[in-house]
Amino acid sequence: MATLGPSSPACELADGLRRRELSSVELLDACIAAVDALDPQLNAVIWRNDEDARAAAAEADRRLAAGESAPFLGVPLPIKDLTPVAGWPVSYGSRGGPPGVSEESELVVDALERAGFVLCGRTNTPEFGVITAAENLRYGISRNPWDTNRSPGGSSGGAAAAVAAGMFPIAHANDGGGSIRIPASYCGLVGFKPSRGRVPRLAQSWLGAVVEGVVARTVADSAVVLDAIAGPDPLAWYNAPAPARPFAQEPGAPVGALRIGLMAQAPLGIPTDEACTAGARAAAAALEELGHGVEEVEVPTISEELVPSFIALTQGGLADYEGVDWSAVEPHIAHQRKSSSELGAYDYVLAARTLELLSRREVARWGRDFDVLLTPTSAILPPVAGAILEAQHAAPDQPVLDVVASVSFTAFGNVTGLPAVSLPLHWSDGGLPVGVQLVAGPWQDGPLLALAAQLEQARPWAERRPPL
Repeated sequence: MATLGPSSPACELADGLRRRELSSVELLDACIAAVDALDPQLNAVIWRNDEDARAAAAEADRRLAAGESAPFLGVPLPIKDLTPVAGWPVSYGSRGGPPGVSEESELVVDALERAGFVLCGRTNTPEFGVITAAENLRYGISRNPWDTNRSPGGSSGGAAAAVAAGMFPIAHANDGGGSIRIPASYCGLVGFKPSRGRVPRLAQSWLGAVVEGVVARTVADSAVVLDAIAGPDPLAWYNAPAPARPFAQEPGAPVGALRIGLMAQAPLGIPTDEACTAGARAAAAALEELGHGVEEVEVPTISEELVPSFIALTQGGLADYEGVDWSAVEPHIAHQRKSSSELGAYDYVLAARTLELLSRREVARWGRDFDVLLTPTSAILPPVAGAILEAQHAAPDQPVLDVVASVSFTAFGNVTGLPAVSLPLHWSDGGLPVGVQLVAGPWQDGPLLALAAQLEQARPWAERRPPL
């Protein structure tokens, strides 16, 4: 059996901890040593709480020795620097981040702690999470362990770089336009975006387009975490319907023959890298070998109708962040805040209505024209590290082409609330990971996990490691 350590899947580590093959303190120390060794090259972890984490790991060992049980008791996990944790500072990746520490944790943090995770440190993110690269003026540029000249993506780029490099087995992430799936694609990981309303939040951000999750090595890890963090939440305005069975039971479950809609090129004439198209077509061939039917389709995953309304929603989302010194933010955030202050209530409500009607029209195709949509996760390979931030600062009021290309397949899942996953099924000729996205119908998180696990078994990826 392979030695258990920071590069092992989280479920395997949890089993090893329960069997007392290693202790939580030993595992945490191995993670800390990996951060010490690797993070100077990657800049993925931007705040640490080593001593508090060791105390939490020691408590997990005590609970394990007493026979207590939790799905991930004793497994270390870092939290993204957009998400409040009681007693921790949170900067939102900004020089204008609030002083002091948070009084209250986001609900997903409480759920991760109940699941037994040892919370340790924070991972890098773009300022307020609005560009697709973990780059900011406060902490600098995060780099991709597969090629340190490249970005790990964003906004959960620090999380993905830390897991891919082997600093941690799994990391908290969230996704408002692709922020779990894009970094998973660029770093060779599994990135599962749950349905709207599946994972409770204190308040819905971007009308529920923002969802919580993790970046992980395996589909099983993603499924067991989803069981731990999913609702229902009786205090929430919106809740996804309960699943037919625990998500942990989906990997290995029968899938049946599905109709797969393949879209290998981005809409609006956005150039799609040949490696990204090849990855989607290779996944289509694998699905056909597994007994599924594949047909080419066209879906407006990004459109002239969607973009302005979604931008209005994200600009208004700056209201989610409290205690910020707005005079200290980066130029593109200052522009967005100014634009949001000029946006009237009528305009915001109209944007929300436009997106909801668009979603209703397009989601009707699931179950009618096809069961699952297959696309590249991103239209481009990981961009050069630092290039997106530089371009955004050079033109604060303009969209960056690489950002648009990155979200051209993913933002649609946030607008519609559909569950989606990026799987590391392909690599470029240059050795870069190329993610493939599957998007399932409304509330079909469980069947999507089952299909993802079927592909994982047919085209295993867990043993691939970056050269770093």
